[in-house]
Amino acid sequence: MTRTHPARRARKRNQRSRPASIGLHAGLAVAAVLAVFPPLWLLVTSFKPKNDAFSTGLVTHFTFANYTHVLADTEFLTWFKNSVIIVGLTTVLGVFIAATTGYAVSRFRFPGMRPLMWLLLITQMFPVAVLIVPLYNLLASLGLLNQPAGLVITYLTIAVPFCAWMMKGFFDTIPVEIDEAGRVDGLNPFGTFWRLVLPLARPGLAVTGFYTFVTAWAEVAYASAFMTGEENLTLAGGLQTFVNQYTNDWGSMTAAAVIIAVPAALVFAFAQRHLVAGLTAGTTKG
Repeated sequence: MTRTHPARRARKRNQRSRPASIGLHAGLAVAAVLAVFPPLWLLVTSFKPKNDAFSTGLVTHFTFANYTHVLADTEFLTWFKNSVIIVGLTTVLGVFIAATTGYAVSRFRFPGMRPLMWLLLITQMFPVAVLIVPLYNLLASLGLLNQPAGLVITYLTIAVPFCAWMMKGFFDTIPVEIDEAGRVDGLNPFGTFWRLVLPLARPGLAVTGFYTFVTAWAEVAYASAFMTGEENLTLAGGLQTFVNQYTNDWGSMTAAAVIIAVPAALVFAFAQRHLVAGLTAGTTKG
């Protein structure tokens, strides 16, 4: 009597039936179409004349008029400059604060550490709609409405708690012996963090930077509530000037949306090789 090898039996058990395999691939194909269709249609519409924005066909009269109008006849470049300033400051400060907070909680034990970590989690539970009014009143009392600093502070309150938790998990995976070696060499705690531990945390920093960037780049609610006047708007707020209760310029809005998506795609392309490693390492320990 012949016996089947255990590994072969395991492979046989794990093999999907043909109908299951077909169903799985069909489901993945449908999901891929649903994911790709909206941005593809946005791109196609941006090259259509304004009168053809709602036509169901592909581009019949290819034109760059929408892009020319957005770049030359609107405040788009001013919005882009405002967004770059706000997003740049938010990303740099957010990564630094999250990294130092995550390192401190990972390596040191101090009174109030657990309440601090719980507080970071609790701040993520409040929806934007609940926070807009109190944040608006707070920024108004500090004179930070219509100021880039006001939006930077607001975005930091969104990004830093989550990123600090993620960086703590990442630092937990780095051996404590590295810190001890730094202290033996005469480094203070910040020197150990900056010169020895932080270079090893590049994947986690990439994830933190990307999350902070996307948080600030794509945010609409706070940008619309706290910034008024076309010269103060960010890109997300500026998009609303194309389609609202007074105007209906879908061609310009799709063109502006495509331009806005380009920097986010470039940042993702730059950070993607670190994203999987950073997300995986940041969830190994709590």
